[in-house]
Amino acid sequence: MSIKSDRWIRRMATEHRMIEPFTDGQVRKGAISYGVSSYGYDMRVAPEFRIFTNVLSAVVDPKAFDDRSFVEFAGDVCIVPPNSFALARSVEYFRIPRNVLTICVGKSTYARCGIITNVTPFEPEWEGYVTLEISNTTPLPARIYANEGICQVLFFEADDDDVCETSYADKKGKYQGQVGVTLPRL
Repeated sequence: MSIKSDRWIRRMATEHRMIEPFTDGQVRKGAISYGVSSYGYDMRVAPEFRIFTNVLSAVVDPKAFDDRSFVEFAGDVCIVPPNSFALARSVEYFRIPRNVLTICVGKSTYARCGIITNVTPFEPEWEGYVTLEISNTTPLPARIYANEGICQVLFFEADDDDVCETSYADKKGKYQGQVGVTLPRL
């Protein structure tokens, strides 16, 4: 298994529609950077958020998720309350090849402010908009800027003789083809 470079990411995005829309190069001026980098792709967060709240005293249960646990927000700047959490989605739609697995890591600009972005790996042949989990670990409100970078996707390609037997598409994964901010499914 090997990590893939900007050349590979560019080729896969343009020839195989792996990332749409695709930003060729790094957009940096006045923004938290996004686009292709040396060995990854900095994805953007869309202006669609679900911010967790305790107003109705709902219990967060991944087996029986209560949508009263959050409030919906759309806008260019989302304020995540202190010691709280928000769900969002990527601007980009991803189509992962059968021989590829991705890992996402948060951007240092946010991490240095106590804002942690968690994204589970994109499994082979998964596709959809990415649901982003954004944690504000600070005792202060935190700003998240829509349409700017939120985390970096790293692409790992399997050796030719070691491609998986069963892909996410083969097992009909529950988050296949997701659109919008997708809540937990059982």
